[in-house]
Amino acid sequence: MSSFIPDSAPFSEQQRAWLSGFFSGLAGIDPQMSPSATIAAAGIATEQVAACDDEEDQDYPWHDSTLPIVDRMELADGKPLERRLMAAMAQLDCGSCGYLCKTYSEAIASGEESNLTLCSPGGKETKQMIKKLIKENEGGTGSNGSTGGNGATQSASPSSSSTSGDWSRQNPFTAKLVESRALNKQGSAKDTQHVVIDLAGSDMTYDVGDALGVYPTNCRSLASMIIQKIAADAELAVDSPLGSRKQLMKALVEDCCLKDPSDELVALLMERAKSSKAKESLQSLVDHGVPDGCDVLDVLKLAGDAPVAVTEFIETLEPLNPRLYSIASSMKEVGTEVHLTVGKVLYEREGRMRKGVASTMLAERVGRGENLRVFVQPNHGGFTVPANPDAPMVMIGPGTGVAPFIAFLQERNAVGAKGRNWLFFGDQHRATDFLYERMLEDYSDRGLLTRLDTAFSRDGASKIYVQDRMRAEAAELWQWIQQGAFLFVCGDATRMASDVHQALIDIVAEQGEMSVDKATNFVEELKVDGRYVRDVY
Repeated sequence: MSSFIPDSAPFSEQQRAWLSGFFSGLAGIDPQMSPSATIAAAGIATEQVAACDDEEDQDYPWHDSTLPIVDRMELADGKPLERRLMAAMAQLDCGSCGYLCKTYSEAIASGEESNLTLCSPGGKETKQMIKKLIKENEGGTGSNGSTGGNGATQSASPSSSSTSGDWSRQNPFTAKLVESRALNKQGSAKDTQHVVIDLAGSDMTYDVGDALGVYPTNCRSLASMIIQKIAADAELAVDSPLGSRKQLMKALVEDCCLKDPSDELVALLMERAKSSKAKESLQSLVDHGVPDGCDVLDVLKLAGDAPVAVTEFIETLEPLNPRLYSIASSMKEVGTEVHLTVGKVLYEREGRMRKGVASTMLAERVGRGENLRVFVQPNHGGFTVPANPDAPMVMIGPGTGVAPFIAFLQERNAVGAKGRNWLFFGDQHRATDFLYERMLEDYSDRGLLTRLDTAFSRDGASKIYVQDRMRAEAAELWQWIQQGAFLFVCGDATRMASDVHQALIDIVAEQGEMSVDKATNFVEELKVDGRYVRDVY
């Protein structure tokens, strides 16, 4: 086959193997024909060859979450709009936007996706860069150049109709809350809730490893303070950022992001501010960025008595996006219910209590039997139990990162899987923060959970984390890997996941007697083989 595919042909080894297999299966092709003639004789369309070439470029150099955005943008300089948009993303492929980094970027560039604010891990710098790229590309071919006042095109408000079984982000199902109960014990500094939602009547299904999208609502008291600050009528009809027309109060509660002030809002208030002090305060936000925890009401207060019309104010607000939570249940065990593990966000800043919009809604504002809008977001990148029920499985999930692994264990228990299961779990204090303690210890007693290693960081003189437990059990962990174990990580991408990743490389290097470079390549091969999968955010 070497005469079919010369060494100079611009194909990867995988592409060569595919083409060679394809050609060898064709009858009547002269093996001495030139490659171009062979391709023509085989009837391969130009588009197919181009797709093969595009596959060569799947390893995008900017697709590295450890790189600062300025470095990622430099690597993508000169590339088409969709690739530069991809470089602006957080590079986690976390699925929180409902896409992967590549597909979200392509959807924006093509105009299929109008919401430019879905990359929550990327935060403000990603939002700003996306808006900048779109603005620079306005008038270009195939770009999403039509933007509203907040830099995002107007998208349709999610329907709450229950007449369709095709439930999705655009058409969420109206489900009922069954319960929300505390998992932490009294005395904990945390408030983690086990949330149960009933999907009965939807015919909605999910697999372990999937996430549940929840459309949150803002606290009415915050919306009321904002309405009072801008001296508006709560019943005034406005066009919300999600494209629907409704009363101002309803729009602020249901459709508007009140947590992250947009650059457009700051600019509007600077233009209208009357006092030099207010202008200086707002200029500081422009120069140094909006501080963490500073919300729309804070910025309005900084602006003093700056007069702002309701219509222009609403135009600067970004849409309130759904939140995704890892599902902590298997349908084989809980039927039409879906369970979540939700860390409630609640803290005080400048004399006012700040509330996580979705977490406090699930913990406080929605009562038992009341409605909320949800949809299932399928898992990505193979983040689910191994197809082989006999394969060993190592799960690393501190804090709320344990959620999907509760589902994994329920699934394996329900199907009678024989594969060994090892969980690394960590939190602050064993006495108050051992989430799902009874369930996990029961699984251990029954043999479903082969090993349970815990790390409670605040219980000793020095802090111990899950990566420290991994290092302590390096020899056995290496044995599991050698025996075909699948490794899964869920949780914070910024610190935990990167620390776990480095610990894994160090363990492979030490136990496998490899150089760091070879150990790094070994871990990358585990990823390629689908044996090392992360769900990080």
